[in-house]
Amino acid sequence: MPISTYTDGIGDAFRSIGEYATGLVAPTVRLGVTGLARSGKTVFLTALVHNLMAGARLPFFDPAAEGRLVRAYLEPQPDDVVPRFDYETHLADLTASPPRWPESTRRISQFRLTLEYSSRRFWKRQLGRDRLHIDIVDYPGEWLLDLPLLRLDYREWSRAALEQAGALDRKTVAREWRKAIAEIDPKSRADEALAAKLSSSFKTYLTEARSDQYALSTLPPGRFLMPSELEGSPALTFAPLDPGEETSFSRGSLWWLMERRYEAYKTHVVRPFFRDHFARLDRQIVLIDVLAALNGGAEAVSDLERAMTEILECFRTGANTLWSSLFAPRIDRIVLAATKADHLHHQSHDRLEAILAKLTGRAMARAEYAGAEMKVLALAAVRATREGEARRNGETLPCIIGYPLAGETIGKRTFEGNEEFAIFPGDLPKDPALALKGWQTERGDMRFVRFRPPNPISLPSGGFAPFPNIRLDRALQALIGDRLA
Repeated sequence: MPISTYTDGIGDAFRSIGEYATGLVAPTVRLGVTGLARSGKTVFLTALVHNLMAGARLPFFDPAAEGRLVRAYLEPQPDDVVPRFDYETHLADLTASPPRWPESTRRISQFRLTLEYSSRRFWKRQLGRDRLHIDIVDYPGEWLLDLPLLRLDYREWSRAALEQAGALDRKTVAREWRKAIAEIDPKSRADEALAAKLSSSFKTYLTEARSDQYALSTLPPGRFLMPSELEGSPALTFAPLDPGEETSFSRGSLWWLMERRYEAYKTHVVRPFFRDHFARLDRQIVLIDVLAALNGGAEAVSDLERAMTEILECFRTGANTLWSSLFAPRIDRIVLAATKADHLHHQSHDRLEAILAKLTGRAMARAEYAGAEMKVLALAAVRATREGEARRNGETLPCIIGYPLAGETIGKRTFEGNEEFAIFPGDLPKDPALALKGWQTERGDMRFVRFRPPNPISLPSGGFAPFPNIRLDRALQALIGDRLA
């Protein structure tokens, strides 16, 4: 079954025509920002806005490097029914004393950033400053993992979920839920309390699978992990069942109840997200915490690879023509960013990019074949560490220096969060294929710890200096540089 229906397509076409006509007067780019939990979406957006509004030095972002970027400012959000991204609160978190990371994205949000700039083109400069509106849509990557559900019925989804739960990397964490399912007869009478119990057990399994210990990624339904305003609703109170050899179930059975709610979830949760937000994007950045998967081992890396393939295959990619802009807008530029690059010495940044390119190679090839431009980056929107050297056993090691978060561990040491340390994180392998299989460095296992934000620097004129970053300017150039020429 296709993701979008014929009726949806007609509605999208009329809306696209209206947005295209508006864009001729006031050019607008709809930029999607997504990533799985704790990949750094909120931090990325806060740093992006603050750097642009504060006039930060961005040497690889052409409009800023060439002195053509006049100013950046926030405008009232154009969509009255989508929550606004709370930039001011997130900035206050990063500039607090001591600074703290903002809360993670748990729902969709949006805001409009406007850039005023001078064009490179002589005839356009004679008309005065140009403006570009950037409507930024921030949404959890877990919701993207739901889009393939639109092609699956309840039986197919249940079978896939049970097969995944029986895989080697999930057997332990799924044990209690699989035990509960094994004791259930899907033909039994529908029971609300039992449905809630099974759904709760299933959600517990998904939550534990996503924890640092396992760091698994392919865990739909996404709203089970990030329910937002739907928490507790019947549309989120279902779970897979094992039908065995049974081919049909009577009305009023437990199977019938779960199937009905699964279909309601697709109709009232997944499809509106696709129609109202996802299908309208022009550009996209996907933030990926590759280091967390590497911490989790080969199984976590393999699961991340599977998740990224599923996510990227959901995008409607390709070069836009007048016809596609009017009737079926496509995402023509995608940036894949391996976040938290500041947790590594710069000598490993290129290797981190190579690992991400290897992880997403199949899906990237498909998008490029369709005509979309792809860019892979190692990124830190807010750099929490600085680099240094340390000597151990007569050997000089490249280190990163920062404040590890309270509770982070390396070996037998547990950090308290209030002291600066120099840490040797290890070297990523030269061959990215080794990272996908799991590996051990010559000096032992790698272990990436999380750091608190850097101390903010107050400006005499008020406010705070732009955050230090790694390759934020390159991400901006790849996403919107062409629209500011």
